[in-house]
Amino acid sequence: MFDDRTQAGRRLAARLGSLAGRNIVVFALPRGGVPVAAPIAERLSAPLDLVLVRKIGAPSQPELAIGAVTDGIEPECVFNQEIIRGLDVSQTEIDQISAREKTEIERRRALYLHDRPRVDARGRILIVVDDGIATGATMKVALKALKRHEPARMILAVPVASPEALADLKPLVDEVFCLESSAYFPGVGAFYRDFPQVSDAEVIALLDHLPPPRAAG
Repeated sequence: MFDDRTQAGRRLAARLGSLAGRNIVVFALPRGGVPVAAPIAERLSAPLDLVLVRKIGAPSQPELAIGAVTDGIEPECVFNQEIIRGLDVSQTEIDQISAREKTEIERRRALYLHDRPRVDARGRILIVVDDGIATGATMKVALKALKRHEPARMILAVPVASPEALADLKPLVDEVFCLESSAYFPGVGAFYRDFPQVSDAEVIALLDHLPPPRAAG
């Protein structure tokens, strides 16, 4: 049980401490991943950037991920076809929800990043952070998007994850740091004593507190 996201981030930072001094950039999935990633970036003296991903929720159960989409000139999408077939979700519904989430991604990019330069990830060690992983759909699309930048190495770092999600994600990275993985997994929030929604203002404050990343290219 973690007290909150910041405490979970400090515990992860301690586990990752041996990487200090390496050519690292920390990527957080907003919003919940940012308070976890900030202590890691501080501990490693590494820049903190964002990988903007939105869950594509089922029409009848918005909290149930049927896929995820990330921003970019060519958005990266991942879908769980088994869930889509089980819920009989139509392609029209998928397209509508995907378009809505892409719009939200662009809103958040402008809100969070302003004119901050995007990180140059090529040839660097990337530590990708979220506050927890249930199905893995959101993290999978984030990892696939970041891999296109040709990093030297990719590390997944999360406080908690379901065993099934970890097994699915491990082939996509070079190393995994996960503090807790339980067969009984009622949801990410069940592993935190304090798990409120992270506000846009909190994300902006955390990013403003850290040095901006070096410009890409």
